[in-house]
Amino acid sequence: MATLQAAAGGRLPNSVQLSDAQTGDGVSTNIADRGAAVDRPALLTITTTVGASPACTYAIEGSADGTNWFAVPYAETATPDTWTVATFFATEGTTQRVLQPGQPWRYLRLTYSSNNNVTNTADLHVF
Repeated sequence: MATLQAAAGGRLPNSVQLSDAQTGDGVSTNIADRGAAVDRPALLTITTTVGASPACTYAIEGSADGTNWFAVPYAETATPDTWTVATFFATEGTTQRVLQPGQPWRYLRLTYSSNNNVTNTADLHVF
């Protein structure tokens, strides 16, 4: 598992790929490191392709130290001021989640569970 830099500044947004055509249950292939940019907005994009009877549950997890993980508050793009830390499902195609700025996570990963015939590609964009 690689930790990739996504610190804000310079050319915006800075983006990293958390998963590239990842299948099965478990944490994302990569972890994003946004450095000290905790006050900067971030956008998570998940693109899926599915097979028969698809299902996958997503948890967005952050960590201050890369060891202890917790749920990161996010909002759906249609309701950007309604924050939650609940796990969610996504349908085939692309879904985006706005990550709440000012939260004390430096590192970010996704955890996939109950994955049945879903292939995930996920990117984090830090502005």
